[in-house]
Amino acid sequence: MIYFPVDRLGVTKLEDKNFLIPIPSSLTLDLKNYVLLMGVLNMSPDSFYIGYESEKEALKAVEKMIEEGADIIDVGGQSTRPGAEEIPEEEEIKRIKIIEKIKKIFHNIPVSVDTYRSGVAKIAFDCGADILNDISGFRFDPKVLDVCKIYRAPAIAMHITAKPKIMQNHTLEDQVLLDSIIKYLSESATMAKQKDVSVILDPGIGFGKKPHQNLIIINQLEKIVELGYPVLVGVSRKSFIGFAMDFSNPPPPSERLEGTISACVISLCKGARILRVHDVLKVKNALKIAVSILMENFSYEKIIYS
Repeated sequence: MIYFPVDRLGVTKLEDKNFLIPIPSSLTLDLKNYVLLMGVLNMSPDSFYIGYESEKEALKAVEKMIEEGADIIDVGGQSTRPGAEEIPEEEEIKRIKIIEKIKKIFHNIPVSVDTYRSGVAKIAFDCGADILNDISGFRFDPKVLDVCKIYRAPAIAMHITAKPKIMQNHTLEDQVLLDSIIKYLSESATMAKQKDVSVILDPGIGFGKKPHQNLIIINQLEKIVELGYPVLVGVSRKSFIGFAMDFSNPPPPSERLEGTISACVISLCKGARILRVHDVLKVKNALKIAVSILMENFSYEKIIYS
């Protein structure tokens, strides 16, 4: 957790209750005073960057991310890269059950489950998950909010244009892009509020977006922040970074670290409160420098999940 009070963003009418979010493990995500890092754990072999099939290797990765400063571990059992096929719910459940071992070994580390299925979410919460991370913003299976309400768990609502297999065939025009995202996420927030579920918003970088549109979203992120809820941004090693580095010959995900760090720093400056990343330590160090400059004082970390 990197100390950087939300009031430094200069956004008015931000309610504390939206930024102090209780989770089932009796902790509170303090997004009012801190920026958090979410470490990515993909338990699907066809993820676009790193996916784990071995439980042993996955748990090693979790340990490393926690040591490096991850505040949340995001566990996904199904690839949501562009063009990805849906897998059976039973297989997704099998993959995300590693949450139970993560919580047993690493105790209080908050864990989010990356799913849009209510059945998967229920099993994940039974295994100890604390947060729902829904790429559909509650559209693919609205019953996920009922599950969150039962478990008193907050939810991350992301913008997407269609299911991952076809989402790149359903991109928006530039002139309606931000208005459409804001409308979609505002509706997601209303859906969550009706169920008394705390919500975090995610503009969905790379999900049904043309490459250059991701630049627009990040540069104008403050318009989404102005909705009054914490914003999560996930840029880590995504294809738009490759295009920005070399449009005619984009580097593969393994060579997009510097671009990832740059995009995370700009997202922080524009108001993101959670950064979802693969490279926790390197991003954390860059963010600490950025925050120190923005606050004109040396930043510090707070670790409360050990």
